Amino acid sequence: MDQTIILWTIVGMAVVTYLPRLLPILFLSGRSLHPVIAAWLRLVPPAVLAAMLVPSLLVRGESVDLGFSNLFFWAALIAFPVAWKWKSLSATVLVGMGLVALGRYVGWGS
Repeated sequence: MDQTIILWTIVGMAVVTYLPRLLPILFLSGRSLHPVIAAWLRLVPPAVLAAMLVPSLLVRGESVDLGFSNLFFWAALIAFPVAWKWKSLSATVLVGMGLVALGRYVGWGS
């Protein structure tokens, strides 16, 4: 591939990554958002995280698997109360990873 194409591809990726971050800062600096909009924006990161995680926890192959063999589902069910009580991403991730590691060590799951 031509080096010029690679350079312009990198420049294009930088622009499309930087602009969505820069434009809100430019247009909203010094202004306060309506409380409803601010409350809605606070919900976006958990919604995106859930949208990315839930399919990987529940779907095995082409079907939903809520069975005992789905180690990730059961580890998430146990890690969820940790997230709810302590509101710590680190603690939740450590509990979830620890449960998956323990489950794989004892030969559980896929």
